[in-house]
Amino acid sequence: MDDRQRETVTERLEAELAETMAELERLEKKLQVEVEYGLGEGDPIIYERELNMALRRRARRKVKSMQEALRRSEEGTYGICERCGTEISAQRLEALPQAQLCIQCAQQAGR
Repeated sequence: MDDRQRETVTERLEAELAETMAELERLEKKLQVEVEYGLGEGDPIIYERELNMALRRRARRKVKSMQEALRRSEEGTYGICERCGTEISAQRLEALPQAQLCIQCAQQAGR
């Protein structure tokens, strides 16, 4: 990966990270309001709270993986599969910029 490509990837990762962190902050505030007002047993808002908690967990994982991808970019290891050491395809990185594994290793890990 040349310097221009690395710069483009870094910009994209930083923008997506900022967007995800803003979403995480919004979810944190929403969940805090729900805690402050309390929920009764069988309350219909419980479903929404559970959904928001799941979305928060997903956002936290995404923030962590984006930060990790930025670290790999700085180290010069971005785009290299952490399992087999081969280059991760550009199409995979376009679809999932924080990918740590090539498609073959990701498929094997999913089994």
